[in-house]
Amino acid sequence: MFSRKKVVVADVCIIVEGSYPYVAGGVSSWVHELIESQPHLRFHLLILLAKGSDRKLKYTLPANVIETTEIVLQSLHPGKKRLFNATLIAKQIEPPLNNLMHNGGFDDLKKLIEILSKNKGNIGQEFLLNSPEIWRMLLRMYNKEFSHCSFLDYFWTWRGLLGGMYSVLQGQLPEAKVYHSVSTGYAGLYLARAKIETARPAILTEHGIYTNERHIEIAMADWLHEEDHSFQGMAVDSSKRNIRHLWMQSFQSYSRACYSACDRIITLFGGNQKFQLHDGAQRSLMEIIPNGVDYARYETLQSAQRGNNFVVALIGRVVPIKDIKTYIRAIARVKESIPKIRAYVLGPFDEDPEYYCECMQLVEHLGIQKELNFTGRVDLTQWMERIDINVLTSISEGQPLVILEAGAAGIPTIATDVGACREMIEGDSREAPSLGYGGTIVPLSSPVATADAIIQLMSDPKLLRKAGKNLQERVRRYYNKDDLQEKYQSLYSQYIDQ
Repeated sequence: MFSRKKVVVADVCIIVEGSYPYVAGGVSSWVHELIESQPHLRFHLLILLAKGSDRKLKYTLPANVIETTEIVLQSLHPGKKRLFNATLIAKQIEPPLNNLMHNGGFDDLKKLIEILSKNKGNIGQEFLLNSPEIWRMLLRMYNKEFSHCSFLDYFWTWRGLLGGMYSVLQGQLPEAKVYHSVSTGYAGLYLARAKIETARPAILTEHGIYTNERHIEIAMADWLHEEDHSFQGMAVDSSKRNIRHLWMQSFQSYSRACYSACDRIITLFGGNQKFQLHDGAQRSLMEIIPNGVDYARYETLQSAQRGNNFVVALIGRVVPIKDIKTYIRAIARVKESIPKIRAYVLGPFDEDPEYYCECMQLVEHLGIQKELNFTGRVDLTQWMERIDINVLTSISEGQPLVILEAGAAGIPTIATDVGACREMIEGDSREAPSLGYGGTIVPLSSPVATADAIIQLMSDPKLLRKAGKNLQERVRRYYNKDDLQEKYQSLYSQYIDQ
């Protein structure tokens, strides 16, 4: 007689999208350290991946990760080709589906999940994306609001959005005592589904605001060729919807559903909360838990000033949202005043090979091949003693760990005015009196302002050292990793036993 293997239920199911453990970066490092800091808990990793994603581990999974589940977005089981009640099911699906692609939320998601659950095992890609009934639904939606747009663009956008959503709603859902997503988007949609299907506590920690980042990517997308760009900035003009609106409003609906499902909504700094409230977060559930770093680890790595051989570094992935090109142009400008400048990009460049190639072409075009080097992923502890200034030119950020890590080592930062960068560099209401500036805040996409800030710090060694010391003291007081670990330990303890 064979004994059935006992299934170990995780204490926490962490839901990640396009990051840990296959992509290095701030969010991935945060997830890794969070799991390591709670060795008494058992974690299940639910990993959402795009098709064709690199599966090479960038981190060694901690021993308390008892299992991993991978969900490939846009991958659905086929299901039956024909359903006897196909017309009825399509009629039931259409209202909540249409809402989720417009201004919907939790109730629409719940209704859609109920319909899919009643037909579990039968419904799959053949019906949801390929059936005549769904084709007629697509035509109705297109003719109602999008007939002024390219049908081909609409068709592939519609399939892309639904393929991603259905792969979340029909994918495996691990059993856990608490579900914790580190973003909204598809990961947040999974969190909302977990709440609906299990009624277990749901926690969200947002680093950057997912919808804002998607807005930026969609606004910059060269795969959309519409002439009608009627949106301005982050605002969506719903008077005449186009394909970009369809993408943006769908992700806003996913965020709204996620916020409604949460028992606790956490972000890293106060600036994010206004966006969360705008998308439907309940104020009473909101909390701020800042990022933290191992201060003692970096404190001993003091930056060594090198006379005229100044070293500048951008620590981050080579991807468009980090705006590496602005950094490259800034270094070319600095070289005109400080010929002995030495600059680096410290981070992986394999995530977006096309963008990396464009960056290298720009370096060559500007003639700064000797001054600027791309190192790939590095051990930062081996570089901190070499760096004089940390530069961050990102278009969007949450609360970048690299500012805190550099600050703990006494290195000032020049950063764009995104996320929590300003309050980390200049201080916030917790400081009385103020500790002083820990670097400089510059406008977005401004090589001139970035270069001028670098030149100012490099031209005044006293100011450079003072800014580094100010930031180091701010990190010591307010951004120590031990505080973060204790807060999440208390949070998990509160919900696991419910």
